[in-house]
Amino acid sequence: MPTYKVIKAVVLNLGIIIINIIFFSPGFIGLQLREGNALEGALGGTLILMSIIIFIWGNVHYLIVKEKVIVAAELKSKEDYKIAIRQNAAKNTFTKSVFYILKQVERLDKKNAVIHDVLLQKFNSEELSFRKFSSVLKQIEELFYLNLRSIINRLNVFDQEEYNQIAHKKAKLSSSIEAEKRKVYEEYISFIEHSIEDNEQILLKLDQLLLELSKFNSLEDGEIEAMPAMLEIDELISKTKLYQ
Repeated sequence: MPTYKVIKAVVLNLGIIIINIIFFSPGFIGLQLREGNALEGALGGTLILMSIIIFIWGNVHYLIVKEKVIVAAELKSKEDYKIAIRQNAAKNTFTKSVFYILKQVERLDKKNAVIHDVLLQKFNSEELSFRKFSSVLKQIEELFYLNLRSIINRLNVFDQEEYNQIAHKKAKLSSSIEAEKRKVYEEYISFIEHSIEDNEQILLKLDQLLLELSKFNSLEDGEIEAMPAMLEIDELISKTKLYQ
């Protein structure tokens, strides 16, 4: 069972306990089910009922229901990508990386939303300038998710159990085979680390683009192409197309 699901279940249960202590403890709110007035009894009863419902739903959802396992070939929606990343959180070599990648996805969505809002403040959605910016944002998002797909492919085939045996020298292999296997796993780890950095670079370029956009009240077509952030983004997209 993925560690993050166990953590969520523990947090949920602790939250239920703390809320009930606050409402029913004499040292805090001190609700009375029998000796209090009708409103107090109704509120206390509702709280207990909701606590039971949330407790049952939460523990079933986090501890019993299995999350859909998605392979890279089945990736279609953004939610699919998030699920495919999360399903590798139990691999302790990448646990921190998985949660960082999920944060990167959230940051991408937020930055795109902010840039889109800024564009609508400066341009009409029918203007050529708006369409050009929107096209670039779409391409940069596609590049981000292309890197994400590559990360998912590597995460899915990474055998954490075998890697642990090699890392702790528990595998009964010759030294040459063990060294070769270690080299392969280190390449997996290095690839994922570099792909995370590539997506971080994309997020940085979006920040730069937003900063440059905020300096202008209006932009002509020629000025758009000449913006430093746009030039860097175009270069990044062009390089990626060469290697696809």
